[in-house]
Amino acid sequence: MPDHRHVRLFRNGRNQAVRIPVEFELPGEEAIMYREGDKLVLEPVRKRGLLALLKTMKPVDENFPEIPDVPVKPENVF
Repeated sequence: MPDHRHVRLFRNGRNQAVRIPVEFELPGEEAIMYREGDKLVLEPVRKRGLLALLKTMKPVDENFPEIPDVPVKPENVF
């Protein structure tokens, strides 16, 4: 697969657009676009599970206060 390809820009209504050649197609139906200097970067939106999200989180190094475990008073709801 080539890592570069010359493409043409065109107008689609008020938006500038580019056709993505088949060898550069992204998976899914959504992408994230951002600038890096004078470059536009297009990344697929990856659906990640909870475990993948938890692996990216840093542990909390705070001391949390003790919370007393007091019994709940019963309420008459009728």
